[in-house]
Amino acid sequence: MLNKIRRPFVALTAAVLSLAALPNSASADDRQGNELNSSFDSAFGTEMREPQTFEAVYQSDFERRIVQLADGDRGRIGVYAIDLETGKEISVLGDQRFPMASTSKVAVAAVFLDGVDKGKWNLSDKFPLMIPVRSKKYSSTRAPVRTGNEVAAWELISLMISKSCNSCTDALLRVVGGPEEVNKWMRNKGFENFQLSRDIATLVRDDGEYDPVEWIDPRDSASPRTMGLLVAGIYQGRWLSSRSRGLLMSALEETTTGKRRMTAALPESARLAHKTGTLSRTASDIGVFRLPDGRVVAAAIYVTGQSANLADEARNKRTARKMRDERIAEITRALYYGFSAQTSGQPQNWTSAPRNGG
Repeated sequence: MLNKIRRPFVALTAAVLSLAALPNSASADDRQGNELNSSFDSAFGTEMREPQTFEAVYQSDFERRIVQLADGDRGRIGVYAIDLETGKEISVLGDQRFPMASTSKVAVAAVFLDGVDKGKWNLSDKFPLMIPVRSKKYSSTRAPVRTGNEVAAWELISLMISKSCNSCTDALLRVVGGPEEVNKWMRNKGFENFQLSRDIATLVRDDGEYDPVEWIDPRDSASPRTMGLLVAGIYQGRWLSSRSRGLLMSALEETTTGKRRMTAALPESARLAHKTGTLSRTASDIGVFRLPDGRVVAAAIYVTGQSANLADEARNKRTARKMRDERIAEITRALYYGFSAQTSGQPQNWTSAPRNGG
């Protein structure tokens, strides 16, 4: 089922702020307000309707800065981050669904590596690449693929994470038993707000079917909180052996995609390990990074839209993509300095984080 997001709520910063502004007058105004409330509840859930004021929800300058940067006037933005030492969390639409795009590859890799730990496969086993065959959009439930060269599992994992290789991902997705096996693994780890529905070949072929600014498509979607806690658990070694964890973390550290996103906002000392995702009108980045005092933060940022509308996006795709990348970088920078300042007592500098030159 697809949930339509009505514009009055998309335009508000964190959705929880919207109901305080609805009119109290009777008749037409009341009916309109009730319709908006109903639409809001359908898309986001009734638990998001309280508390209703900015001050009640976001009490610190740090939190308010993140909310400002996650303003949804040109698209939904979801943010979740947690300090793994103190447990301090920050979330804006953190429990709402966003398109995972290639960030789902982290889950696929984790499922395969868990199988390695249980003796189902070996990292030296070779599997054929799943190469897409040209086909018309939406012409089949599953896009056709052909088998390619056989590649060792350890290399498939490295390429699917660090280079975001789609054919590598589908190779391992086939080995583990398809999307439902990934969903089952995630549910067993306590993650309900996650659904992988298609292989990457189909996801890419049918990209653009719905505008993620206007619709919540549950297919191939997850919440920022889910994905932030997934990378946190992998970093902490909660589900994988030391060897498997090390392989996956190394691949995340070697990511070369999305150089204008988290990478552009953090100093090299942060030792960012991350995975990006990109589809029509959406960009994302999930990962872990280190603060100056050694604490580690896990974060997930999902950005949709930013261009005025679909027509504007079509006219200048490069500019729209740059705007999404810059929004992710700005939020990452604020997270880095905001979490750093919580124990250091230093003033929060929101704008001058050292860059890696990406």
